[in-house]
Amino acid sequence: MTGRPAVAVTGLGVRCAAGSTPDELWDSLLHGRSAVSLHSFDADGTVVHPASAMHGFDPAGYLAPKEVRRTDRSVQLAVCAALDAVTDSGGLHVAPERRAVVTGTGYGGVTSQENGIGQPDVLYAPRLMNNAGAYWITAKLDVTGPSLTISTACSSGTHAVGEALQMIRSGCADVVVAGGHDSPLTPTTALAFGRAGAMVTSCAEPESASRPFDAARQGFVLAEGAAFLVLERLDLARARGARVYATLTGYGRTSDAFHLTAPHPDGAGARACMERALADAGTTADAVTHVNAHGTGTELNDLAEARAISALFGPRRVPVTAPKAVTGHGLGLAGALEAVVTALSVREGIAPPTAHLTRLDPRCELDVVVGEPRKIPDGPVLSNSFAFGGHNACVVLDSPRL
Repeated sequence: MTGRPAVAVTGLGVRCAAGSTPDELWDSLLHGRSAVSLHSFDADGTVVHPASAMHGFDPAGYLAPKEVRRTDRSVQLAVCAALDAVTDSGGLHVAPERRAVVTGTGYGGVTSQENGIGQPDVLYAPRLMNNAGAYWITAKLDVTGPSLTISTACSSGTHAVGEALQMIRSGCADVVVAGGHDSPLTPTTALAFGRAGAMVTSCAEPESASRPFDAARQGFVLAEGAAFLVLERLDLARARGARVYATLTGYGRTSDAFHLTAPHPDGAGARACMERALADAGTTADAVTHVNAHGTGTELNDLAEARAISALFGPRRVPVTAPKAVTGHGLGLAGALEAVVTALSVREGIAPPTAHLTRLDPRCELDVVVGEPRKIPDGPVLSNSFAFGGHNACVVLDSPRL
């Protein structure tokens, strides 16, 4: 599209069970190495389900001990991932007022909220605020430009990346640190999703509990973590000799207006969202080389997304990957984590396989990548997020053009 600055992805940072760095995450995906194990959600071991928990996480070196006491675990993960992304980008090379931050989170400080019910201390409210992550990142990075937090359930991370793109295009920022974070591994959250029938609560082999598009799937697996990208004007990135993973070229968002938790059965809103993202990128479905699916492993979501992809691209016409088979579902984190994965797919020219898929649901007429990674040509790659509330968000990443 003409008249708009091109936007580069120059930095990546992650903290999740599948990897504490983008390289570790990528290796886990390429080898189908599951991050899921049995997890006790409470101290007494009365709520034990498969989950993707980040063991041994320590924010030391990123937050001082006093700051750790003031922050929820979700925010601690966010600060680490965001600062890593900035280090990976080579720093922020514009004035503080030309920097911005956009965070996405579905549950905010839910761990602190649940721990403090009935006995809140003076820091209770600041710990559980959804925008606490945005505050701490702006403070650590001296960002005095726009700061925004989005909470659209499982689309939050993708919406954050897309709105960051719009900030740069509109001219209100030159560099944006954008991503998602959630740490929802609380007993109440687990019990709620389990009783709703959306989450896997028992599995003979916990490591393979997350099985998007598989005929034997049982639901999603809850995960925690954070993922951030540094987005900047491509001309500025080129001028400073930055490494560019990919360009962020398109963003679409729609609403199903159908049901609070269920997607439209025919995937109409999801298809419209993908179409808008491709139109925004100035490309077409025929040019897309790969789709990074939302792929939660719930029947309703898998079927609706599969129908939308098949309707737009044609049955089995585009390679599809569902990273949640390895990472689990991090709610507000998910879209940002998968934007990182998509950027790596563009850079490496590889679509990672979908782990644990032994028998494709025959109702999902998709070319799901399984077994081994698949080479993909240069070209646009689409990343999908379709959330509770009917909130749909898609982004398009492409190979950087010299």
